[in-house]
Amino acid sequence: MQTILLVEDDEEIIRHLTKFLQDEHFQVISVTGQRDALKAIEEKESMIDLVLLDISLAEGNGFAVCAAIKSNTDIPVVFLTASGDEYSTVTGLDMGADDYIAKPFRPRELMSRIRNVLRRTGKSNSILKLANVSIDANSGTVQKNGSEIFLSALEYRLLLIFANHKGQVLSRNQLLDEIWDVAGDFVNDNTLTVYIKRLREKIEDDPGKPKIIKTIRGLGYRAE
Repeated sequence: MQTILLVEDDEEIIRHLTKFLQDEHFQVISVTGQRDALKAIEEKESMIDLVLLDISLAEGNGFAVCAAIKSNTDIPVVFLTASGDEYSTVTGLDMGADDYIAKPFRPRELMSRIRNVLRRTGKSNSILKLANVSIDANSGTVQKNGSEIFLSALEYRLLLIFANHKGQVLSRNQLLDEIWDVAGDFVNDNTLTVYIKRLREKIEDDPGKPKIIKTIRGLGYRAE
């Protein structure tokens, strides 16, 4: 399980973000000020995979924390900025921040940015597994029982979504939101049905009785 250091002084945001990140299978360490953030980095650097950093803190500021992180570690930093605060955004990027997201943000967009930064910086779990299927997120290859199988871009994206949400029920609307931009065109409900069928034909031993991607009647799908 990967660990995110959340540096934020708003207790409500800490509570909601911690719950969301834990649901996405991250471990979360949260602190509210500059001193505690630097102490956490010093003591737990080896276990921290990414820092989610607000600019305005109860004590000190996010810029000083980012500067200390970037001068002493290779831990990626994603800034949380006030909406429309262009100066803070530019300053953070100039200091070496790996990305930023403006408040208020959609949780799914934040998750996408976090995963992209982890991939870019080599901090992501490169090998994901679903039963006898393994996905190498760095090379974009998929193997079943040790032999490579070939997926279309949309099939691969679907498989990644299921692998990153093992055990969770994903509604059809959630899946459509995640994949519409990958295909380059609007993906409708019928298209989703077709691609899940095609994906099952490639990864399931018996596509008629799927054991990896299961249909949860009335709710959506769940990857075991």
